[in-house]
Amino acid sequence: MGTPLKVVTIGAGYFAGFHVDGWLRNPDVTFAGLADLDADKAGRLLADRAGPGHTIPIDTDAVQLLAAAGPDIVDIAAPPAAHFDLLRLALATDARAIICQKPFCGTLEQAREAARLIEAAGRLVVVHENFRFQPWYRAIRAELDAGRVGELYQIGFRMRPGDGRGPDAYLSRQPYFQTMPRFMIHETAVHWIDTFRYLLGEPEAVFAELRRLNPAIAGEDAGFLLFRFPGGRRALFDGNRLVDHAADNTRYTMGECLVEGSAGALALDGWGRLAFRGTGEREWRPVGGTPTTAGFGGDSVHALQKHVSDHLLTGSPIENDAAGYLRNLQIEEALYESAASGRVVTI
Repeated sequence: MGTPLKVVTIGAGYFAGFHVDGWLRNPDVTFAGLADLDADKAGRLLADRAGPGHTIPIDTDAVQLLAAAGPDIVDIAAPPAAHFDLLRLALATDARAIICQKPFCGTLEQAREAARLIEAAGRLVVVHENFRFQPWYRAIRAELDAGRVGELYQIGFRMRPGDGRGPDAYLSRQPYFQTMPRFMIHETAVHWIDTFRYLLGEPEAVFAELRRLNPAIAGEDAGFLLFRFPGGRRALFDGNRLVDHAADNTRYTMGECLVEGSAGALALDGWGRLAFRGTGEREWRPVGGTPTTAGFGGDSVHALQKHVSDHLLTGSPIENDAAGYLRNLQIEEALYESAASGRVVTI
């Protein structure tokens, strides 16, 4: 093996901890530094993930750290409002790949401008949309490709993390959630916009009904999203952040999924376990193995990162490049338009 790829992460918030953990466990990379305006917070994160005796550089100036480290991969793990400026900063380096956390910039217009700059620079930018890399969705996709459920009719997901109750909702983990004017779709359901596209292809039309149940937050935190796909197939996202579901960790799968077709159904539970029941049968049979509890969501952060490092080292196909990810944001806009107008919106 040659020299490992060097990685620098920008951002030291709650979710950045999963980024750092994933890189530290990737045998093909060297984690070369962490940048954050709060050096103490970055220090605590690295002490937790890499150990108190680590020698990983920390800098409050991302430009300075990038210049010193000369990374192959720049990993942007900051909140959405910072994405655009950090992308421009990363594009000015010689990095071979840039990974930007979803939902990829603050607005669709900003994301389009970022995509234009990326195309003009001829660079690879991958959006860190890790839900499609969760092992249960990879397994569902494999079962669909193998024809397990026959003709696919519909997919439904009930999101029930139970973390959105009361005046202190989200404050201990990601406090900016409380002030986001668009929350349920822009921050959360965008995961399933992308996952439904991964499993079903491109939707033709959408409908949304949204609610704000917790008065302590600015945006919506519950709602129904309906997606119409070619051939009459449907997908339904039923989200409510105040309600929980049966699981040891309600944020592990975030809810439960049911995939139904002419030959049977696949069901995902809160422990990441998949089961199949054939049409006319009474019993559910396990499908696949038991997913890992390492990292986040079945170790999907690590899986996405490995996907990028494998691409750089072997040329394997890449998913969710910036230009392709714009489609998720276009669908998001259509859903908000539907919620505001009360009508189905054709995409």
